[in-house]
Amino acid sequence: MTIAAAQPATAAFDVAGNAVAHAAAIRAANARVVVFPEMSLTGYELTAPLIAPDDPRLAPIVEACAATGTLALVGAPTPGPWIGVLAIDGSGGRIAYGKTYLHGTEAERFVPGEPAVVEVDGWRLGVAVCRDTGIPEHAARTAKLGIDGYVAGVVHHDHEAHVHGERARRVAAEHGVWVVTAAFAGATGGGFDRTSGRSGVWDAQGELLAEAGPDPDDVAVFTFGRA
Repeated sequence: MTIAAAQPATAAFDVAGNAVAHAAAIRAANARVVVFPEMSLTGYELTAPLIAPDDPRLAPIVEACAATGTLALVGAPTPGPWIGVLAIDGSGGRIAYGKTYLHGTEAERFVPGEPAVVEVDGWRLGVAVCRDTGIPEHAARTAKLGIDGYVAGVVHHDHEAHVHGERARRVAAEHGVWVVTAAFAGATGGGFDRTSGRSGVWDAQGELLAEAGPDPDDVAVFTFGRA
């Protein structure tokens, strides 16, 4: 299975424009699964209106997924209300996950979700959002559901790019699964004037397999095979 971590340029609150950018990233990645950063559809804007899975503005993403056979895991504020992950394919979207471990003022508006798995072609992907990856209990609870990989969308400051690898290596060591982290690139809300980029893919031994650069519109892609 080919999986990608994408970091498209995102404009604050511009769901329609960001959906077009997501669609372009999906077409460029040419992957079965494309993982996007935390709240990638709105930017890290905690006051952004909630986005339903059937929002018509998501049409470009649905069309790109239909054309490429992709499942996109897209960050967005969703009904719940959650800091959510929308699973979008050529038939439409659904809410796949809500961030379990909220951070700071996130809890003023959102409620915590529960660990969840997305299954794709027999591969079981545990889903995480940002702070989840720093809480060992999250990976442990998710791994108990039975997973092949652990995929996350995050927002980190530019000086925190090393955090992706540290957390990926810990998850790999503790649970024997590969890890994909899609990290925000470019400025966004919440005081993130400069974000890290450096989305990546790590194997079950914690070795880095693919890494994007620090700037928007780059992507990390890798193809996993069955043992």
